[in-house]
Amino acid sequence: MTYCLAIKVDDGLVFASDTRTSAGVDDVRTYNKLHISETAGERVFVVLSAGNLATTQWILNAIRRDLDQPDAPVSLRSVRHMYDAAEYVGTLSVRAQKESSAYGQYSNVDFRTTLILGGQILGEEPSLYLVYPEGNCISVSPETPYLQIGESKYGKPILDRIIRPSTSLEDATRCALVSLDSTMKSNLTVGPPLDVAILPRDALRITHKLRLDIDTPYYAALKKAWGENLERVFRNDLPKFEWEGDPQQHSML
Repeated sequence: MTYCLAIKVDDGLVFASDTRTSAGVDDVRTYNKLHISETAGERVFVVLSAGNLATTQWILNAIRRDLDQPDAPVSLRSVRHMYDAAEYVGTLSVRAQKESSAYGQYSNVDFRTTLILGGQILGEEPSLYLVYPEGNCISVSPETPYLQIGESKYGKPILDRIIRPSTSLEDATRCALVSLDSTMKSNLTVGPPLDVAILPRDALRITHKLRLDIDTPYYAALKKAWGENLERVFRNDLPKFEWEGDPQQHSML
């Protein structure tokens, strides 16, 4: 399974993903699900992927092939707007699935993949798009300034509580890591190492790219602090029932 997310705040974009692709008793595999394409000072794109690995690799190879061909009809180098980039990636996804499913012996295989495309083109706002297997796409909104793909349910509550357009990039990054950690706590098919990329507004380059494992000092400290503070708040700071602390009332129940 997979869990990837991307967050848009006023200061820029944050991308994060796990790397686990299988989690059998004796078969744990990892695969990079965060992919970056930069043209310094002009444009930067990040793709997050969840779904069939063969389809994902087909799409990524097609993107690279078109980038290497100056006469390609469409590429991430030539699109004028982020929405055009999302449509281009969606078209590649549909083609990849159609070609893969054409082989009859794989009729029972699910070739679908879902993608998040984010980035910025010079002169435009930073943008995030969710690209569905059917090729269509949607963007984030001020009310929900994040996107998730894969095993999203466990990591969603913290995003809903914390993420606002005014949230700083650093706080958004910490929130993304807590979201991933919460998911890993409840689902073994999502696992480390974790990949993080930060794109500040108008930087037109990824300024920070991190890979964090369980024993990476920063991630270990964040995980420990989050768990301990959650327990402290639960035990000490939540309001008590009216009968708590009154032994006489408690004995009458």
